[in-house]
Amino acid sequence: MTASASKSTSRRAAFEVDTTEFKSRPIAVIGYGSQGRAHAMNLKDSGCDVIVGVRPGGAGEKKAKADGLKTATPEEATKAAHVIAILTPDMTHEAVYREMVAPNLDKGDAVLFAHGFSVHFGRVHPDPATDIILVAPKGPGDLVRREYEIGRGVPCLFAINQDATGKARNRALSYTACIGGATAGVIETTFAEETETDLFGEQAVLCGGTTELVMAGYETLVEAGYQPEVAYFECLHELKLIVDLLYEGGMAKMHEFISETAIYGDLRSGPRVINDETRARMREVLKDIQDGTFARDWITENQAGKPQYQALLRKDLEHPIEKTGAELRADMPWLQPGANTH
Repeated sequence: MTASASKSTSRRAAFEVDTTEFKSRPIAVIGYGSQGRAHAMNLKDSGCDVIVGVRPGGAGEKKAKADGLKTATPEEATKAAHVIAILTPDMTHEAVYREMVAPNLDKGDAVLFAHGFSVHFGRVHPDPATDIILVAPKGPGDLVRREYEIGRGVPCLFAINQDATGKARNRALSYTACIGGATAGVIETTFAEETETDLFGEQAVLCGGTTELVMAGYETLVEAGYQPEVAYFECLHELKLIVDLLYEGGMAKMHEFISETAIYGDLRSGPRVINDETRARMREVLKDIQDGTFARDWITENQAGKPQYQALLRKDLEHPIEKTGAELRADMPWLQPGANTH
């Protein structure tokens, strides 16, 4: 799959992307986790000269070399490249940029992020001679890679924080095209919008909201005397079936494939659970994100060694639904390691 002349669409316009200049010099990918590996492999397969910036002797270096990619230290990779993608965890960005990337940038280089947290909340202070861009695939790294390999792609958001060269927009779109995003759709955004909506989605709906809803439903049934195994199936196991329908065709497809009894219960009881009080709590969550409260708390928590994070995570993992689920999933061969679940 190549991306020399890919076309992508946003809410307002179509983009013709010429990636020739973008691919004329090396691209550095700093970090080789889930997103780092997907981006680096997709860029390489699109004809880019990719250098993975990793710690010598570390697991990332070994994996990158096994994948047939060139590796170097983050400092060396930055020196050699004109676009540097920092794909390490958010809380490392400040140190990685300050200590490894910034001292080795040339005037006119571009630094790219896949999430705007560190730039939006002022943890990274870019040089005014550097393009600062964002390309955020709307999916985990393994999906970004898998979709590319079968000739498709994961939709991407892109944004320009600083255009020092006049090339920032083309660089962002070229990068998007080369990781496969242009085939699935591109939406232009801002660092603020991407960061704040991403954090809100994770906290209020996708992760925090969903897991709390699942556990509360499970607890309600078990406290009422129903079997934990039955509660698990009704409140967690079958959630995937509904989410798949929503993912594939929205509310309309879900309503098409569930019973009329389920639809009536949905329409009648959904608003009793997610009500005005819930929406008020969601607005509180969003306000904490917008005014920087969440970012300050998370940065402070990291600086303290993450004691509250570890305690809350342990509480989540020790919830009774985890024990019930582990026992039930052990009898589901399609969920075992190595099973083809796609």
